[in-house]
Amino acid sequence: MFNKNIKLILAVLSIAAAVWQFIEGNIGNGIMFVLLSVVFIFLYYKNELILLAFLRLRKQDFPGAKKWLDRIKNPETALVRKQQGYYNYLNGLMISQTNMNEAEKYFKKAVSLGLNMDADMAMTKLNLAGIAMTKNRKREAELLLTEAKKLDKHNMLDEQIKMMKKQMKRAGQPRQQFGGRGGRGGRR
Repeated sequence: MFNKNIKLILAVLSIAAAVWQFIEGNIGNGIMFVLLSVVFIFLYYKNELILLAFLRLRKQDFPGAKKWLDRIKNPETALVRKQQGYYNYLNGLMISQTNMNEAEKYFKKAVSLGLNMDADMAMTKLNLAGIAMTKNRKREAELLLTEAKKLDKHNMLDEQIKMMKKQMKRAGQPRQQFGGRGGRGGRR
């Protein structure tokens, strides 16, 4: 809702008010202002609109998540670098259902900006591998799958990675021709 610089200014003002309350002897009010400044500092690093979009995605409410993300105007200046990564990651997740080319752009931008959690980066690379596989870029898909496997430390995506590797093997095998000798089928 607020620009990242406004959040920092509000945090500094809250700390100043806390110091003033401690000097006046109002310890309870000072503690309250310190806690308020912690909230502003937390929201500096974790954007509230992105958090609300994540909550919507957990409920499989893609239009609701898109609505929250669309409220972020000019994400390059309003968000810090990692938040921009999550902004692109969430947009990629939502668009991957309909437009793979645009989803690939969002996912690549999220990878370049970086994400805080390895599991999120693994999910991004897994999605990029799936897109590369559908575009018949097998080598790129294999590289992305191995990177996703390395990043998935808790094996949460293990099943999806195995399934995608099976699909890649099936796609790489030549089709068998039916019939016996000469490819005509039947007996002579």
